[in-house]
Amino acid sequence: MERVVPTESTGTRPRTPLREIAALFLKLGLTAFGGPAAHIAMMEDEVVARRRWLTRAEFLDLLGATNLIPGPNSTELAIHIGHARAGWPGLLVAGVCFILPATLIVSALAWAYLRYGKLPEAEGLLYGIKPVVIAVVLQALWRLGQSAITTRLAAGIAALAALANALGMGEIAVLAAAGALAALLRRLRAAEGEEHGSPPTLGATLVLPAAGGTAAAAAAGTAFGLWPLFAFFVKVGAVLFGSGYVLLAFLRSGLVVERGWLTEAQLLDAVAVGQVTPGPVFTTATFIGYLLGHGAGAAVATVGIFLPAFVFVAISGPLVPRLRRSPVAGAVLDGVNAASLALMAVVTVRLGAAAVVDALTVALALLSAVLLLHWRVNSAWLVAGGAAIGAAVTAWAAVP
Repeated sequence: MERVVPTESTGTRPRTPLREIAALFLKLGLTAFGGPAAHIAMMEDEVVARRRWLTRAEFLDLLGATNLIPGPNSTELAIHIGHARAGWPGLLVAGVCFILPATLIVSALAWAYLRYGKLPEAEGLLYGIKPVVIAVVLQALWRLGQSAITTRLAAGIAALAALANALGMGEIAVLAAAGALAALLRRLRAAEGEEHGSPPTLGATLVLPAAGGTAAAAAAGTAFGLWPLFAFFVKVGAVLFGSGYVLLAFLRSGLVVERGWLTEAQLLDAVAVGQVTPGPVFTTATFIGYLLGHGAGAAVATVGIFLPAFVFVAISGPLVPRLRRSPVAGAVLDGVNAASLALMAVVTVRLGAAAVVDALTVALALLSAVLLLHWRVNSAWLVAGGAAIGAAVTAWAAVP
């Protein structure tokens, strides 16, 4: 008899074989450039549109839950998807396979950095990749928005969330406010008799407490060691919300200012590597670990920064269907989903201003959008094509 996994919408669904989960997330780990928003867009394309492993509503609920816990969002979403499709083995396989390609690539770059004293040139590749990524994210926003923004209330929450974030309000504050507003309005409408739902049976938030204060807590000493390195990155992974710029602040405070393990220049190079390689931006930790302790340091730092993500998803993942069944908690999740898409839209606008800078990048973005929406070309092929075009154009421009 075929094993099944319970889901909110269908009750039961056949498990996805682990080899298929491994193959998908290895591919995404190799081709997912552009940061969390782009990674999420590519996962939606593969998991919802192409393979139909999840409905858009299920995908949005996992995305909303991901945004409420600390750690790398796209990695946690991969872990959630693996758990939803194949239980605990799927949780581990999806997360490890998404992280592994970037870890190996970053380790190779760190080896070259130590040997030659500088990073390999990647500007040409990114020149062609960035406009493609913008088109991929816009496609995902359009499709997910059709499931998440279905009422005037959801549209209003999304608009307010985008405005608040654009004006400087932090991502977590925006998500918390959106969830609280949606829950409040749900209660008011129920009290007025417009809706009748059972009392909530579960708390309305998935935010998990993290011990140990900030990730930049003072170290006992400045001497480098593998265990202190592991402890530092566990703390970072356990408490860090926000973008790669927030990660930069944590790393600078803990590794440059307090411990003196890195120079400012080395830290900036490490963050640059995390930005220009595919997969999770948190593999910046892999680069730093290699600089400090070679292969052992890279392994320790990588495990340390990603370990909390696996723990938080393992704890929170089983709660998502129960949240959806609770009227008030479900309203919170709806509000968070709408705000999550609004935050993705704000990030996309900012990235687009830096990525679409001339006639060629405009053409790449438009062509990618047409190929995605009309012919449903796989986004991984478009990313590879953009990289090839960018490299060729940059090489041509360098010819005297």
